[in-house]
Amino acid sequence: MEADTHRPAWKTLLAFAIIYFVWGSTYLAIRVGVSEVPPFLLAAMRFLVAGLVLYGWMIAQGEPSPTARQWTSVSFLAILIFVIDYGLVFWSEQRVASGIAAVMMATIPAFMALSEIIFLRTQKLTVRLALALLIGIGGVEVLMSRSLNLGDAPIDRVGAVALIIASMSWSVASVLTRKLPLPPSKVMSSGAQMLAGGVFLALTAAALGEFRNFHPSAVSRGAWLSLFYLIVAGSIIGFTAYVWLLHHESPTKVGTYAYVNPVVAVLVGYFLGGEALGLRTILGTLLVLISVVVITTTRAKKPAAAPSVEDTAEVVES
Repeated sequence: MEADTHRPAWKTLLAFAIIYFVWGSTYLAIRVGVSEVPPFLLAAMRFLVAGLVLYGWMIAQGEPSPTARQWTSVSFLAILIFVIDYGLVFWSEQRVASGIAAVMMATIPAFMALSEIIFLRTQKLTVRLALALLIGIGGVEVLMSRSLNLGDAPIDRVGAVALIIASMSWSVASVLTRKLPLPPSKVMSSGAQMLAGGVFLALTAAALGEFRNFHPSAVSRGAWLSLFYLIVAGSIIGFTAYVWLLHHESPTKVGTYAYVNPVVAVLVGYFLGGEALGLRTILGTLLVLISVVVITTTRAKKPAAAPSVEDTAEVVES
């Protein structure tokens, strides 16, 4: 990708700061929100509003709405990405600290690597890749193990399993994104996915009886502010910065958010959310991040078919 010599450096720095720090901080905002609002309902409100804004903006720009065939693909991906992935992330943060949730979600590259080996055949299980996967598994085991005496308590197993399922769902969606017919515009595709995801999340919340347990008047200002932050900063501004960067920087550079977000989330959770930061958290985070760095810097065996950041599921913030 050619560098734009006329582009002010501050714009690039600001865009990276947004996807690094705003996306990293959304995990704590989720934890604040789900402490008072049912998780699937909170996720539904977030993505319905953000999806309507992005979808409406693209329609106003003259972008055609997805075709019936594309809506089918969008809806299927919306279930994988929003109902299963995001729904379980929001749900798990009732049981798991926000920083740990971010670290668990950083295992997505490991599951994507496995998907590329098994389904896309763009990777081979080399010694380097196998070691990276084992290191990542080791990091998760450190966070979950009750037999290791590391000074702080292991994370909730049910919440951890939910986050692993969420990561697997994202990796499957990322593979399918390269196979399914979707709108050519990434913003329209993501706006439509958010909108459909918001609808499916609302239906899920209704099926789980979350509307009966929701009383808007009982929700504090802090929880409403967390939802506003998730919608405006996390989804609309964050995604706009991400797409802008993809058009001006290499996908490899943009993809570095995968290394930074978990660290930001852990630090934000510690300093602002009062979450524990013991040896277990530090060691587990370090192992997972080493795994992510090795996996994402391993070249695919078939360059022509190798996936890039731009080919993966477009909605990437948490």
